[in-house]
Amino acid sequence: MNMGAKTKETLIVKIPTKGRYAVSAMMDLAIHDKIKPLTIAEIAEKQNISLSYLEQLFAVLRRNNLVRGTRGPGGGYRLAQPAGSITIAQIIRSVDASVADQSEAGDEYLPYVLWEELSCKMYEFLDGITLSACVERTEVSQGVDAEVQAQIQPGDEEAAA
Repeated sequence: MNMGAKTKETLIVKIPTKGRYAVSAMMDLAIHDKIKPLTIAEIAEKQNISLSYLEQLFAVLRRNNLVRGTRGPGGGYRLAQPAGSITIAQIIRSVDASVADQSEAGDEYLPYVLWEELSCKMYEFLDGITLSACVERTEVSQGVDAEVQAQIQPGDEEAAA
């Protein structure tokens, strides 16, 4: 072991659970947007998220005009805006109240100021990433192609294009 060698350590900043679940659910909606609305139960099963927890998140996403619901048979949720106009930061901010309420600590407190600056940089970065960019990533699109193709009914090919 070389004591003089520098090792590169990676700092991983974790997105809050609410934010991760909301982004995962929104990606599911973006993937299926042109095919059919998804029910919360379908998303909960696919993402292995508690149904009641997901219902709470969708209430917030709906209030923030990120999703819209359709009632009745064949109903479910769709994106309320084009996937290209919804950013990852927007989704996380909508469901994570602690992000919006960070101003409670005193501005003079140094660790708070540093974390606030880091948080701002992280959200600036995430504001540059849209749902459509996430869905178009090769590893995501390859993983869902078979599932999406299986859901397209004969004659629906134009709708999915």
